[in-house]
Formats: sequence, structure tokens, C-alpha cells
Amino acid sequence: METSQKQLLQRIAKGAGKITVLTGAGISAESGIPTFRGPEGYWTVGSEVYHPQEMATFQMFSQIPEEVWKWYLYRMGVCKGARPNDGHKALVDMENVFKDRFALITQNIDGLHLSAGNSLQRTYQIHGNVFHMRCALECSEEVYPIPETVSPKTKEEQLTAQDIQALRCPLCGARTRPHVLLFDESYNEHHYHFYSSMALAQETALLIIVGTAGATNLPNQVAREVYRNNGIIVDINIEANPFSELAQQSQQGFFIQQPSATALPELLDILTEGQ
Repeated sequence: METSQKQLLQRIAKGAGKITVLTGAGISAESGIPTFRGPEGYWTVGSEVYHPQEMATFQMFSQIPEEVWKWYLYRMGVCKGARPNDGHKALVDMENVFKDRFALITQNIDGLHLSAGNSLQRTYQIHGNVFHMRCALECSEEVYPIPETVSPKTKEEQLTAQDIQALRCPLCGARTRPHVLLFDESYNEHHYHFYSSMALAQETALLIIVGTAGATNLPNQVAREVYRNNGIIVDINIEANPFSELAQQSQQGFFIQQPSATALPELLDILTEGQ
């Protein structure tokens, strides 16, 4: 990193604006979690093979809910076996230093930021959390942890009668659904922090984008809002992407082409130098 870039980051660290981090699948990939948009996410039902973009829809859940639940319980098992990496841990330290000036917007549903130690208060899980469920009939806006009696599944395992009973709404007894944003659904505030994320973008002096290529709508809106307000954008990714281009177009922004587990601890050291 150039000296001028380090000095810029240190000036921001000593200022008053928000430091917002936006994370995607790349940071979790370094903990061994695949994106599930590729072959790892393909799912076979009878003789049909479905892509993730087909499985992760409310239309599919309405047609074959147990198969969609099996797919998400398989994903839950993969996430449960993963551990936070040095990138996650650096973001915990960043929150501890900057406190209310820090915010974390994550597209990841794996819960690794929370298990690493970031606070729920400052972590906006804009795509939900694979370890939680809510009523499919929306009898309330409550979100519940998936009961511990419901174990993760392999691709070959079926739901048991006990699983099906446990995956019922505690209030009305209807079927629950995974607490994740599905491809045929829209962002809202209560479950997915739409308006609060956009409000945060307006207050952001430094946006650090980590491991995402911006395939979903809200992250793009957040980045564009920061860009319009002349905030500084830093993109961390192993490959060039639309966000790295936006970062380099933004006022004094730049692209760090490194794994996040390497780049984030180094970035933290720069931001906290002399603090």
C-alpha cells in the first residue's frame, strides 16, 4: 500500500465518519465455505438436478418444502463445521476500537461474524442466517433458532418425523421456512435491514468491501450511495470485479488484490496506528 493511501486511512480513523465493512462469500470461502452458487450447491430431487438459484426460491419452497429444508440443513452443516479466520477476527478488533463508528453489513448467512465476536447490534445480516427459521405463513415477524434437535443433513439423509415436527412455528404450528432471503423475494427492513443499510451508507466516510462481486441488489445500492456522497471505497478481493472498479473511480479509493485473511489484519494495523 502506498504511503499516501496509508495516510488517508489514518486521517479517516482519527475523524468522526462511519467506517462500514461490507462482506460477501469471499471472506467465508477462506474458512472453507463454498459459495453454493456452483456445483457444490446443486441438488438432486428424484431424476431432476436443480441449481441453487432454483432451490433458493419461495416458489420451490411452496412446491417441495422438505427438499428445500434438506438443502438448507445441509448448508447449515457446512457452516457449522467452519471457523472464523483472521479476516473475521480483524473485524472484531476493528469494532472494538471504533465502537459506534463501526458497522458491518454482511451478505453471508453462515453466522461466522457473530461467532467471531462481532456484535449483533452492529452486524446487519442482510440475507438472513442459516441457523434460524421463521413462520412460512408470517403469523408474526419473530425469528427463531433452529431447534438443536434438528441436526444438519448429508445430501443422502431425509428429514425425520421429529425434524418435521420441530420445524413448526412455535406460535401457530404452521410450517417454518429458513430465515434467508430467497432469490424471488425482496429486501425489507425488519428481516434484512434495507433502510438502515441505506441510512448507514449516507453516513459512511470509509466503505471497505470484502470478497463480493455484487451479484445482489442492496450491496450495490450501498456502494453507490457511498460513492455519490464522496465516501472513500476500498475493495479487497482476489479478483478484479465491479466493486474494485468503483473503488478506483471513487475519491481516493483503491483496490487491494489479496485474500481478506491477509489484507484485513494489515488494514486494521494501519487504521489503528497511533490510536
